[in-house]
Amino acid sequence: MAQLLSDAEIQAKASQLEDWSVEGKTLRSKKTFKGFVEAIAFVNKLVEPSEVAGHHPDLEISYNKVTITLTTHDSGGLTSKDFDLAQVISELG
Repeated sequence: MAQLLSDAEIQAKASQLEDWSVEGKTLRSKKTFKGFVEAIAFVNKLVEPSEVAGHHPDLEISYNKVTITLTTHDSGGLTSKDFDLAQVISELG
């Protein structure tokens, strides 16, 4: 089980990410695309890095909007795994 980060560690790591916010025990990003096809294409790009990391985001899709939520469920909050995957996702678009 991954170790939970302290509030100070969470704030330090969050400050290094653009377009992500800490909301309670989660890390969240909302992305808007031209249309549904582009939103789904982006979601499909998340499969490989999530599988490689063994860490999977919670996703909400609403037409051209995708909300990505990360948390380490088995640890009960935010761990380095969440921030590592958020960085990879940020590089995808």
